[in-house]
Amino acid sequence: MFDVIIAGCGPTGAMLAAELRLHDVRVLVLEKETEPVSFVRIVGLHIRSLELMAMRGLLDRILGHGRQRPAGGFFAAINKPAPEGLDSAHAYLLGIPQPVIVDLLEDHARERGAQVRRGCAVAGFEQDDEGVNVELADGEQLRARYLVGCDGGRSTVRKLLGVGFPGEPSRTETLMGEMEVGVPQEEIAAKMTEIGETDRRFWLRPFGGGAYSVVVPAAGVSDRAEPPTLEDFKQQLRAVAGTDFGVHSPRWLSRFGDATRLAERYRVGRVLLAGDAAHIHPPTGGQGLNLGVQDAFNLGWKLAAQIRGWAPETLLDTYHAERHPVAADVLDNTRAQVELLSTEPGPQAVRRLLTELMDFDEVNRHLIEKITAIGIRYDFGEGPDLLGRRLPDIPVAQGHLYGLLHSGRGLLLDRTGHLTVGGWSDRVDHLADPAAALDVPCVLLRPDGYVAWIGDDQQDLDDHLSRWFGKPAN
Repeated sequence: MFDVIIAGCGPTGAMLAAELRLHDVRVLVLEKETEPVSFVRIVGLHIRSLELMAMRGLLDRILGHGRQRPAGGFFAAINKPAPEGLDSAHAYLLGIPQPVIVDLLEDHARERGAQVRRGCAVAGFEQDDEGVNVELADGEQLRARYLVGCDGGRSTVRKLLGVGFPGEPSRTETLMGEMEVGVPQEEIAAKMTEIGETDRRFWLRPFGGGAYSVVVPAAGVSDRAEPPTLEDFKQQLRAVAGTDFGVHSPRWLSRFGDATRLAERYRVGRVLLAGDAAHIHPPTGGQGLNLGVQDAFNLGWKLAAQIRGWAPETLLDTYHAERHPVAADVLDNTRAQVELLSTEPGPQAVRRLLTELMDFDEVNRHLIEKITAIGIRYDFGEGPDLLGRRLPDIPVAQGHLYGLLHSGRGLLLDRTGHLTVGGWSDRVDHLADPAAALDVPCVLLRPDGYVAWIGDDQQDLDDHLSRWFGKPAN
């Protein structure tokens, strides 16, 4: 009997498993693939994801495996620098190979005590009032108190759950791969300059070791289950650039579309969805992996609270209430970005206008904060603008704030020194620090780093502790 079974050991599933293990939840992660992916696609960790990694003490072990680049030029590949003074200690993008981040997060989950079983696919499940019976493809039967589908855009869990996945199918498709070329770099650079003025779905970039990252529009929309061939790349390169650049010796080849879909519900009883199982969208802006990892941080402590028995009645429902609108916003901004990548005259005119508008700091800042997820504000009701927002990694008496959040507990940051967490001390830490870099008296932080309360009144604090952390211990 497990507390939680997670279907899928990608970044979302692995991160969720680690978050649950912070609270001694018995976790089993099932991954249908027997081996991790072998192709080295580069993914980007945006500012908010980097902050979350810092909150759990993971960032230092991740940084050495990636390459930092400035936090600008994300929105529809419009080349504008990041605005000055982004309110984060991690105001950059970390490019990191996908297999590396998956391995690091899986190792983190295992180190925390999660069980991971590869070559195991969920084939069916039935839930009742006390748990979920899960059937594997080989006929094995398992039982858990909850099941979470982190099994990708074609999620078996979502389909078996009967949750609608409305949106738009792919209208365009793009080929992506790594391969060697047979022409000088100067020839490639000249073509990139010529074509890049109008077609931003095309590039050849040195990847290292003699290989190039190649991205080129596909001829149409096909069955994505069938990987493209090297000849497909050659044909499309000739169609777009007039030459195939002598590409050869591919390391990996893939395709992606611009399908955009959002699950109608993230929870049905004891079964939940996260990551690509809950939302898919084009990779424009590089938000996909980040959105899923942030789902895991939002869900982990809430599901753990439910299992540990102290969750307020509606806490688990706030997962859908908070994360569904965030995903809807990401889908909308990727739709907009895809339109701005079109070579048609209308979208190109809008692109030129937006390029001018982004010279205004407010516009540029708004778009960067949207893409990097540091602009999120959850609806916690009436209150100051900081309420419902994440708190940056501010200096505190013991170093920096995020160093106090490694355990995944709540935190009362108290500049008055007069408050107490009382009967909630088993799940909320208290730091009295008159010199903390805050312009408010006190804040209550949830385990995911969002501000749940601001003030200096003990009774008001107790009410909000009850709202987020349940009844006080006797």
